[in-house]
Amino acid sequence: MQKAYLNWIGACLLIATVGLATYAMPVGAVPTAQDDDPQAQADALAQEGATLYYQADYRGALDRFQAALARYQDIGNRAGEGSMLNNIGIVYEHLGQYEQALAYYQQALPILREIGDRATEAGTLNNIAIVYDDLGQYEQALAYYQQALAISREIGDRATEGAALNNIGAVYRNLAQYEQALAYYQQALAISQEIGDRATEGGTLNNIGVVYLRLGQYEQALDYHEQALAIKEEIGDRAGEGVALTNIGLVYDSLGRYEQALDYLQQALAIKEEVGDRAGEGMALTNIGIVYGELGQYEQALEYFQQTLALFRDIGHPAGEGATLNNIGLVYDHLGRYEQALEYFQQALDIKREIGDRDGEGGTLTNIGNVYYDLGRYEQALDYYQQALAVQREIGNRDSEASALTGIGLVHGSLGRYELAVDYYEQALAIEEEIGDRAAQGGGAPQHR
Repeated sequence: MQKAYLNWIGACLLIATVGLATYAMPVGAVPTAQDDDPQAQADALAQEGATLYYQADYRGALDRFQAALARYQDIGNRAGEGSMLNNIGIVYEHLGQYEQALAYYQQALPILREIGDRATEAGTLNNIAIVYDDLGQYEQALAYYQQALAISREIGDRATEGAALNNIGAVYRNLAQYEQALAYYQQALAISQEIGDRATEGGTLNNIGVVYLRLGQYEQALDYHEQALAIKEEIGDRAGEGVALTNIGLVYDSLGRYEQALDYLQQALAIKEEVGDRAGEGMALTNIGIVYGELGQYEQALEYFQQTLALFRDIGHPAGEGATLNNIGLVYDHLGRYEQALEYFQQALDIKREIGDRDGEGGTLTNIGNVYYDLGRYEQALDYYQQALAVQREIGNRDSEASALTGIGLVHGSLGRYELAVDYYEQALAIEEEIGDRAAQGGGAPQHR
């Protein structure tokens, strides 16, 4: 029996809230004192760090922010100390080093509360939530986003309020609660239009397009992504332009129009290379590899994934490394090289558990189950599908829960336990109907996480 789902991992890192003002971005103060003044030195380092951050030189930014932090601590500047702790957390977040990001954010939070900096406190709460969101720990993410939303409303910060609404929408999208996601995105869109924030307006249009993509409403998805692209081109936001091009490529991928998908994804890759976004470059390579995988051109897919793996290891991005190991495992699974597939999946699983990526862990457990199913080792397949099901139910990921239920149904069917198989299939179908997952009901489209 043919498996009706794949767990390619990668595209979600480009179709989430990338391009929005979701982070409280690094603060760089302009020096005003003499060069030998410790305050001026700290401010200059902070400014250099911010510049390097926006150039996507995260290692350089980290070095400057840490040096600035030490100087602010030496002179007892608590505001500077809190800002640098927050900035260091942001850099680690971009590098996929989530535990370190959380540790710095949690150090920043009490300082910001102590000095009464409510605006940066809201930004840091938002950043903590982003990490939990990335880790698939959605309930914790929502709790922190709601705190950030309450503060931004209290102090009348409409921009941060809009960012929080966007991010809450992203959590509901990840939970496959699409109506709620759209409701939050529409609120965020109204705010960005009200305050004239074209960059965030474009990002929010992208996010709405992603929901319609998940719902299988491809024409609406294209419409929103093309609106986003027009805005990004108008304001000269090259990074945001790359995100919109990626999302248009993903819509064409879902439509099976692979040549058009590759054209848009190659344009996105060129922009990532142009702006020096190494992590974004890795994700663009991943998306291209996924399309070749869907075309059955596995050697080309493998070539792109191997480039991605080297890149993520070079920049120290464990989340990207784990996702890529998963994708290489999928290629070997499709090639019937099952031992190699299991080897790569196990490496991916180890990283996902190490960094606390529960959603990714569930997807990889499902993939390991798929290999054992292909090998006819049904009891082992069942064990992994059940582990995946437990993880997805714990974090509330309904569409991935349906995938695990489908896998369990396949095993029972292969073992002649037909009533059990039908029961699990019906549970999966009920979830797919509930969340409006037209692609899964049709039995074909891959799930991009």
